[in-house]
Amino acid sequence: MIWLRNWAFMLVFYTISVPIVVTVPISALFGSRAVIVHSTIWTRFHRWCARWILGVHIRVEGTRPTGPAFYACKHQAMFETLELQALLDGPAIVLKRELADIPAWGWAARRYGAIVVDREASAKAMRNMMREATAAKATGRSILIFPEGTRVSPGEHPPLKPGFAGLYRALKMPTVPIACDSGLVWPKKGPKVPGVITFRFGEVVPPGLPREEAEQRVHAAMNALD
Repeated sequence: MIWLRNWAFMLVFYTISVPIVVTVPISALFGSRAVIVHSTIWTRFHRWCARWILGVHIRVEGTRPTGPAFYACKHQAMFETLELQALLDGPAIVLKRELADIPAWGWAARRYGAIVVDREASAKAMRNMMREATAAKATGRSILIFPEGTRVSPGEHPPLKPGFAGLYRALKMPTVPIACDSGLVWPKKGPKVPGVITFRFGEVVPPGLPREEAEQRVHAAMNALD
């Protein structure tokens, strides 16, 4: 039954996603707002497929700020990269350069407002990332980063990448850590299983704290569900 659900999910989600993704560059011609709306339609469709085909529901705990914020989320599955786009009302997302370099799609991602980060974390790349994030903040948008840098399995707590501290210092925004346990039902390998994925908004970390304190508070809150 679980494999049947997974096959049905892949058939329905990916079949419908192809025309949605392929037409993103058309929306991009009309500016970032059109791409955000286009992306939200896709992510809400993903949520519908997860719930009604896979039996995966979401639970949200804690309270998020009413205005723009800098969100730092645990990353255990592809699920949260899509779900948070809708849940956080279209934030500017820090995206690895490999994705931004995909022809057509990468251009559309930039039109959406994606903030490109280079994994080599050179000084020039860091400056570019902070410049793009500051520009996104100026438009009134929230910023979303997965600061551990890569998808990890439940129970793994790698240190935060340097890009988090750079953005925390540059943006001077309230920082909201988000714990997520998606890996329990949406594993890196093997079938997805029915269950509940929890997103827990942690206590707001104010701007201006020493780097070590800010990183410690964010890292602990991000891993609160492990």
